Amino acid sequence: MPRFTVHIRDEWLAVPCRDTTNTIQWLGQESLKRYIKNKPDNGGITAVKDTRFVVRRCQSLGLLDADDTIEDVLEDNDFVELAIEGDTMSPDFIPCEPGVSHLTAAYREPGEYISLDGNSLTSTDLVNLGRGLYKIKVMINDCILCHGLSVLIFNLNLIIPFANIFQLTAEAERKVVQARELLDTIVKENKVVYGITTGFGKFARTVIPVSKLKELQENLVRSHSAGVGNPLSPERTRMLLALRINVLAKGHSGISLETLHAMIQAFNASCLSFVPEKGTVGASGDLAPLSHLALGLMGEGKMWSPKSGWADAKYVLEAHGLKPISLKPKEGLALINGTQMITSMGAEAVERALAIAQQADIIAALTLEVLKGTTKAFDSDIHTLRPHPGQIEVAQRFRSLLDSDHHPSQIAESHRFCDRVQDAYTMRCCPQVHGVTNDTIKFVQNIINTEINSATDNPMVFAERGETISGGNFHGEYPAKALDFLAIAVHELASISERRIERLCNPSLSELPAFLVNEGGLNSGFMIAHCTAAALVSENKVLCHPSSVDSLSTSAATEDHVSMGGWAARKALRVIEHVEQVLAIELLAACQGIEFLRPLRTTTPLEKVYELVRSVVKPWIKDRFMSPDIEAVHRLLIDQKVWNVAKPYIDKYQSEYIPESRPVSPTAFSLDSPASPRKRVRHE
Repeated sequence: MPRFTVHIRDEWLAVPCRDTTNTIQWLGQESLKRYIKNKPDNGGITAVKDTRFVVRRCQSLGLLDADDTIEDVLEDNDFVELAIEGDTMSPDFIPCEPGVSHLTAAYREPGEYISLDGNSLTSTDLVNLGRGLYKIKVMINDCILCHGLSVLIFNLNLIIPFANIFQLTAEAERKVVQARELLDTIVKENKVVYGITTGFGKFARTVIPVSKLKELQENLVRSHSAGVGNPLSPERTRMLLALRINVLAKGHSGISLETLHAMIQAFNASCLSFVPEKGTVGASGDLAPLSHLALGLMGEGKMWSPKSGWADAKYVLEAHGLKPISLKPKEGLALINGTQMITSMGAEAVERALAIAQQADIIAALTLEVLKGTTKAFDSDIHTLRPHPGQIEVAQRFRSLLDSDHHPSQIAESHRFCDRVQDAYTMRCCPQVHGVTNDTIKFVQNIINTEINSATDNPMVFAERGETISGGNFHGEYPAKALDFLAIAVHELASISERRIERLCNPSLSELPAFLVNEGGLNSGFMIAHCTAAALVSENKVLCHPSSVDSLSTSAATEDHVSMGGWAARKALRVIEHVEQVLAIELLAACQGIEFLRPLRTTTPLEKVYELVRSVVKPWIKDRFMSPDIEAVHRLLIDQKVWNVAKPYIDKYQSEYIPESRPVSPTAFSLDSPASPRKRVRHE
């Protein structure tokens, strides 16, 4: 029999429906009858038939017409919210902001398999898991059981098969089973082991009777679910859950295969716990956020799924045919002790930093063209003398985008014989400034990828040695420090970009109309867009203060040094978002500058970038609402479309022009040197 989960004020009700030809009005009235049934005062409702209400979907918040039949607008196990006229929105109802989640969009079928063994997951894999591109496949006794090969995209009423599937390897499952068997033996033999038969932290010397070990683990999760703030997005919660599964698959945590499979089933169904973003000090691991993650899996607290939106966890699990997990000895501790909050958000930060750093070079090259700069500063011989990998890479990228015999620029040709000798640092020093950002990102990526595949809970279970050992792998100092470094390095891309925006908008520096608009005075053009960039850069300067230099003693001085890595991860993401937005403004300004240089054309790759921008934002003829333009170009950068447009030209140039390695000589800077494919050099 079809049934629906209805939220009225502070309660969730399961309402069966024998006849789906009934109307939404009938469903609402039937729900109200059930709501007032156990209320001493009928919930303040005098007559159900006279009560006015509206019914909306929980996921999309779309209103349902009272006269529509249930079968036309709802599916079995759908979640709906009933709002009584005169009530405010229930404080217990957490709407999912429409349009922010990739999980409710259609999925493509990449058709590849990736094994999950706790040792080989990458930041790229983890971000793709967060976006819903993969499911997890489980190996059981040499047979493969895939928990659901399709996912319902409920707001589109589509069933899209998944071909990208993460798989627990047989070796990973063997290690998980062995570690669990050791813990079961410890419990059976009444041994005193921290976190298994004792309390936690200050209560480590308190021995717990066997009859209360399950309650011990449940109490741990409930009491530690003390986070505050907005919930993580569905994408970030999927990353957090996937990463915790990966760490547990290493077989050193003592989780049971049954519980691990239940977590995988929840992941595949995108049943995602309410995880507040604030509350971790980054040692002993990310206790509060991971506790909230585990709490939902226990059927308590709130959960989100593409089908339900936010609802009580027990109803969300039930609607997907899943059962709450039942914790065995040490499993609560195994679920909540680790650095997965810091690391999963750090993985997203690294991936976004890589994307924006690549595109920053393209945007800066376009600005240099508009400002009629020289390419001399990017000569390969200059950078051979200071051979930092990032610096060399950025200079090479500039050479592949700017004027050369490979793809000439009419704009460059127009000022080839001008009397300017060199450019401002914001253009000339891009390889040095952008370069160290690239090198820092790669350094941080290495630390994050190591952390992704590390066992970080406590105590560690060594089945082959037959013992558990308490240690400090839960301390988040590694990812915390790395993410503080990342924020500082990536911020510099915005700092230098904002100065280039100033040069584009300032007619005394650009030889372009003031603020890149005609009829200045009547029109303000990019005046306040530049102010926005300046505001974001200033805000970043505060956010770049390293959180990991701080520490506060917690847990009655048992945990007397902590990493503050959760804040390091959150603010790194905020810094990167600001950098993306500043560079979006620069890209808009550079494209607007191109308009004043027409009919001259720049190089082919930069023209392709211009055309991409113009596909979403038209030229600025007179003042208009600018925020949508900035957001549209910001989306191009997030989706890496600017990089994807330019990359084929960069790759082709670099494959055809590889400088010869040779000692530096007095003639190394000859204009016809094979180190530089350009024959025409401006600013003699």
